[in-house]
Amino acid sequence: MLLVAFVTLLVAVALQPLTSVVALDVHLLRQLAAKHNVTSILVFGDSSVDPGNNNFIKTEMKGNFPPYGENFINHKPTGRLCDGLLAPDYIAEAMGYPPIPAFLDPTLTQADLTRGASFASAGSGYDDLTANISNVWSFTTQANYFLHYKIHLTKLVGPIESSKMINNAIFLMSMGSNDFLQNYLVDFTRQKQFTVEQYIEFLSHRMLYDAKMLHRLGAKRLVVVGVPPMGCMPLIKYLRGQKTCVDQLNQIAFSFNSKIIKNLELLQSKIGLKTIYVDAYSTIQEAIKNPRKFGFVEASLGCCGTGTYEYGETCKDMQVCKDPTKYVFWDAVHPTQRMYQIIVKKAIASISEEFLV
Repeated sequence: MLLVAFVTLLVAVALQPLTSVVALDVHLLRQLAAKHNVTSILVFGDSSVDPGNNNFIKTEMKGNFPPYGENFINHKPTGRLCDGLLAPDYIAEAMGYPPIPAFLDPTLTQADLTRGASFASAGSGYDDLTANISNVWSFTTQANYFLHYKIHLTKLVGPIESSKMINNAIFLMSMGSNDFLQNYLVDFTRQKQFTVEQYIEFLSHRMLYDAKMLHRLGAKRLVVVGVPPMGCMPLIKYLRGQKTCVDQLNQIAFSFNSKIIKNLELLQSKIGLKTIYVDAYSTIQEAIKNPRKFGFVEASLGCCGTGTYEYGETCKDMQVCKDPTKYVFWDAVHPTQRMYQIIVKKAIASISEEFLV
């Protein structure tokens, strides 16, 4: 949940394809996606991309209550830790589809299954211990539920068509912040085992292993979202007693992101996996440093409650700001719908047709 690992498919000046780039707009993206049969999005990660799986898990990491979802369809909370849509929802919208559903959503239809699903779980990370701390789905568990998805899809469209749909899908991974914010820095198990540099290396190996697992399960295209500037989250500044970003945590995020980039280059060169890196770090920093450029007026506080520490349960039934579109952060950890929308709009212009082929 503390994960604002900024999902999702595509983020900004941010989104850096490891292939040649031909600028796309939304209409061209939709045409090319149809041309190359890219009809589904399969999502793995944390709260940045969890549309409500945690609603059906015995955990406190939830957002299925007001004020969450006040700007969503019908103004109802869904489990998204945001005032409305997440980045994968905007990506789906750009491709002409409804918001990406949670795999555990009991209202999931057969048509929904053919367009993909999110297996993400707020509070998760690359380190399985991170998920265990909050009693949420680890990446391993998410991958297991993806296997169930494949079984359902095969029953629905047959084995040949199912394999084609999986191979043509866009896979998205967005996580990492919780590994530091809810694990390494607060639970001392990993601190006794690793220095921070060693833990970054450990997570890097886990990320590489997870990506290879998805490849074995059928992934041909993979988008990985980098860790955001964790030190700029309102909650982190509040806990550290600072009004400015916590440089130490931002340096950790930057270092880990450099490992992700190298891993994606390796995956592309060694096993032919088409990859895109989403630079959430730079995108969020830019919005925080120059908010008015994006139409924001508040980049230090969240919209919920005091804007300093409320997120999840502590945000429940709190009063919120009058206009969330003017805020970078919805709560003390997670971005607003407007921020996600800006991220996706920028990202789309950075996708290469080669990635979609």
